[in-house]
Amino acid sequence: MQTLYSMHQNHSDNLEKEERFLFQSIENVQDLYLILVSTLVEMKNKEEAFIEISRNKHLATKEEKNPNLRFVNNKVLNVLSESNSLSIAVENRKINNWKVNDEYIQILLDEVKESELYKSYMNKNENSFADDLSFIVAVYADIIAPNIKLYEYLEDQKLTWIDDIPLVNTLILKQLKSIKDEEHIFVVPKLYNDVDDKDFVSQLFRKTILNNDTLAKEFADKTPNWESERIAEIDSIILKMAICEFLKFPSIPVKVTINEYLELAKEYSTPKSSIFINGILDNLIKEFTAADKLKKVGRGLM
Repeated sequence: MQTLYSMHQNHSDNLEKEERFLFQSIENVQDLYLILVSTLVEMKNKEEAFIEISRNKHLATKEEKNPNLRFVNNKVLNVLSESNSLSIAVENRKINNWKVNDEYIQILLDEVKESELYKSYMNKNENSFADDLSFIVAVYADIIAPNIKLYEYLEDQKLTWIDDIPLVNTLILKQLKSIKDEEHIFVVPKLYNDVDDKDFVSQLFRKTILNNDTLAKEFADKTPNWESERIAEIDSIILKMAICEFLKFPSIPVKVTINEYLELAKEYSTPKSSIFINGILDNLIKEFTAADKLKKVGRGLM
């Protein structure tokens, strides 16, 4: 949707170039994921280095010689630190943001250590995996994810990440919550489920562009009170993509298509766009069904 919108705004007709940009943007989402999840590992590493320096000071205090190691020994942080999947992905994607800009890790670490969440956690007598997990989930949700300085840093790195940050944060939190005490495994998710998944991205992009005029005609007479120029451009793109899925992708259920595009409208368009789009799509489905134009395959696809 965003790539199609960009093409419209820039009056671009270079399909190959724009498709490369689309796939590069998707690749960048994985980089964002790795950068964000690695903040937890780097915070642990930085605190361990600080503890070691403090211990070796010439006039180290009793507290510095015998520090509270609860944070650096957190079992969930250890799972992340020892994850081969994570370390290999970071190396393969050449993620070195926190080596070059480690001041942001210090900012996050300071904010964590100043929080009541941290103080309460460090003063607990018990030391269960459940406590460690609950603490890390809260740290990520309440301190890392909403951090303004981190957000501004990511925005400066890649503008396309702004819309991806909530998605990635949601995924990371879901993954953290799913770590089991008995398994101690953390695996970086694949960018695509399979070859068909990646092919769908290309096919939806290309079929929407190549059938642009035909798709637009499908809803042109469904908006009698609106001239085509008055329909929000993003709404027009959403309608074309949805209609493309209706007519060109037999394995995608109609209800799935409607739900997905209404969510896009709520997130990216005007307040009333989802109602407007839902009305048009509902009428089109009735028309397509009556004309036998919906060629869906499989059970429950209507």
